[in-house]
Amino acid sequence: MFKKILIANRGEIAVRIIRACRDMGIVSLAVYSEADKDALHSHIADESVCIGPAAARESYLNVERVISAALSSGADAIHPGYGFLSENSRFVELCGEHGITFIGPTPENIRLLGDKAQAVITAQKAGAPTVPGSNGLLKSLGHAGEVAGKIGYPVMLKASSGGGGRGIRLVASANEMQSAWDNARAEALACFGDDGVYLEKYIASPRHIEIQILADKHGNTIHLGERECSLQRRHQKVLEESPSPFLSSETRARMGADAVSIARQAGYVGAGTIEFLAGQDKNYYFMEMNPRIQVEHPVTELVTGRDIVLEQIRIALGEHLGYNQSDVIQSGHAIECRVCAEDPAKSFAPCPGEIKSLNVPGGPGVRVDSSVYQGYKIPPYYDSLIAKLIVHDHDRPGAITRMKRAMAEFLVDGVSTNCDFHLELLKNPDFTSGEYCIDTLEKLMN
Repeated sequence: MFKKILIANRGEIAVRIIRACRDMGIVSLAVYSEADKDALHSHIADESVCIGPAAARESYLNVERVISAALSSGADAIHPGYGFLSENSRFVELCGEHGITFIGPTPENIRLLGDKAQAVITAQKAGAPTVPGSNGLLKSLGHAGEVAGKIGYPVMLKASSGGGGRGIRLVASANEMQSAWDNARAEALACFGDDGVYLEKYIASPRHIEIQILADKHGNTIHLGERECSLQRRHQKVLEESPSPFLSSETRARMGADAVSIARQAGYVGAGTIEFLAGQDKNYYFMEMNPRIQVEHPVTELVTGRDIVLEQIRIALGEHLGYNQSDVIQSGHAIECRVCAEDPAKSFAPCPGEIKSLNVPGGPGVRVDSSVYQGYKIPPYYDSLIAKLIVHDHDRPGAITRMKRAMAEFLVDGVSTNCDFHLELLKNPDFTSGEYCIDTLEKLMN
């Protein structure tokens, strides 16, 4: 068993990991920036240490300071959460060099899957369906035009090292390729330090569906079912649910099996997510793999009864999963809404400030993963997530009704939130019918 785990993150995911450590009897060590000295994670952890100024690059993204905090505090493991250093292969290597266990995949896993083009090749080797495209990085503008001409417009240019919707451009015709090529590469270079791009056929009005993977160090790989993540704004997920109202039981089984095959082909270890695009014709295609815990992991936990963060720690300790695919049973329906400090009336502009009063919903089937409290001042330096509100019920209509009740109880004074936006979304016919896709939110807001 680990004696002490450093949580290299902040906000709700840091709180979530601290709770898992406490459940397992492991000492938790929080790191925080000067702007987060009053943050919840820095107060509820067994130990905490300041690692630098507010700017993430000088604190949460500063590899040397995080490693130094672990060494000076006697931590024998680091959990990265999501974002920040969770997909930094060099950070993982440095952990190993200093005798610290990284709770996550290997550096090789991260490098392979972090390169989107190589990840597609891995999926193809595993026999999973992939979107027609360049099958690797594009060599030049001319190469991009040649591939697009063969598979037919519209196409998507995507940053190979991308994420969060950055470095992506839709190209509707050959006349748009030059501009899209220049803009996608420039944005990719600015955001990720890598201007490599690849090309894929554009799938009109798809569904975004992801499969949760768990793989131990002994060759055991299983999936925990799917999450429907199609309700997005500017490529950022807003609401997730499990199971997907779109998939048939047959398609669900095939997609899960393909996800497991991809993870095995990659030699993956840890918790990860295989993401697919599914067309209206029910055909689906591998999109990418995220080698970390996902923001939306709680919906899977609620429908399967499996603690994914605990499983991450157990896998890092070298333990066997202890159960097979046939032991994983999905029960009921779960929905997660991301409650953010932002103003929908002002293009969802972030709204940092003091939370003057706060009422958090509760009752049967309601879970709130949060890091805020009354009197807390939301800093302007990080993301605007206040909480993840998750509900579970015996079926989808029941879960929707329960989410409406819970969201109406989520009262925040002092900063603007998107709670009313969520309430309207929950009543929208496209959502209640389950007949929505990646384009739905953008169309509703225009």
